[in-house]
Amino acid sequence: MNRIRTAAVLAALALPIAAGPAAATPNSGVEATVLAQATVDGVQYVTRQLTIAPGGTTGWHWHPGQVYGVIRQGTLTHYSANCEIDGVYDAGDPITEETGPGYVHVGRNLGSEPLVMWVGYIVPEGQPLANDAPNPGCPFE
Repeated sequence: MNRIRTAAVLAALALPIAAGPAAATPNSGVEATVLAQATVDGVQYVTRQLTIAPGGTTGWHWHPGQVYGVIRQGTLTHYSANCEIDGVYDAGDPITEETGPGYVHVGRNLGSEPLVMWVGYIVPEGQPLANDAPNPGCPFE
């Protein structure tokens, strides 16, 4: 019996180890300030001001709940997981985003001035406002 157990352990050790998931891409140059927050009937309502420095990025991520906002200053360049721009938003423009892990995206400030957004999140209590995701293969972060 010990021989069989030893052989099984050795066989398992000889198997190739599958690579783990790619690392998430962190945000860069982002400052977030909570403007308002409340939880009602198991739902979180959060409003934040996001400021992204020139050259900054939100990092790749997705949202478990509804997200909407308005650009207050600067320009947001928004990319989907196919590496293509799916929106360019200037001061005064509204923005909404799809929900769920099937909508991985990144926001970048490609301008020369800080980008300022007011963003509202509606998420189930206990869920994060966003979940980090790995770069889906785009030549930028």
